[in-house]
Amino acid sequence: MILVYVTYPSNAEARKIVTHLLKKRFIACATFFPVQSAYWWKGKIEQSTEYVSLCKTTEQNWKKIQEEVKKLHSYAVPCILKLKADANISYLSWLSQELK
Repeated sequence: MILVYVTYPSNAEARKIVTHLLKKRFIACATFFPVQSAYWWKGKIEQSTEYVSLCKTTEQNWKKIQEEVKKLHSYAVPCILKLKADANISYLSWLSQELK
């Protein structure tokens, strides 16, 4: 199992992209939360409110998810991170069923 962490400029964009990934069955579910971010952009430090989706899926969907997020995302350089995760057997079973 993997978790795919993606940041967005708005909650609306996060939900739009996650809904797209759910409809394609590339992810089984996602969790959203607001965050405060600080980062370098074009030679200066920026600070902003962003939104994160933490998507639950399998390694097999990683490349497809990256491609879809890049196509739909408004950032020139979206943050798309893969985190390996372990889970309880019943959750993994549910995840597998939802991704078929």
